[in-house]
Amino acid sequence: MATTYQTPDAKKEEFRKYLEKAGVIDSMTKVLVGLYEEPERPPNAVEYIKRYLGSAAGTDVEALRAENERLREENDALAAENDALRAELEAAHGEGGMDEEA
Repeated sequence: MATTYQTPDAKKEEFRKYLEKAGVIDSMTKVLVGLYEEPERPPNAVEYIKRYLGSAAGTDVEALRAENERLREENDALAAENDALRAELEAAHGEGGMDEEA
């Protein structure tokens, strides 16, 4: 009975080909590039990678990021509008409002 013996380098190359064929290398490259391009480094890089890789197959992470950014901007604009309306209301209440101690 003959056993096949692979050198450590041959085993590494076989494993590398497996990872490449399975798309693991591309996925890991994308997640690492994404981490590199983050404007603010996340406090826990491992959690970032888990969250990025943990998305369901077919999920467009970049589209979700763009939507998240758009919604943050919309939220900021609405918060500013809310603050302005509250200030107007308080000003109007103070000018022509009824005295509470009457």
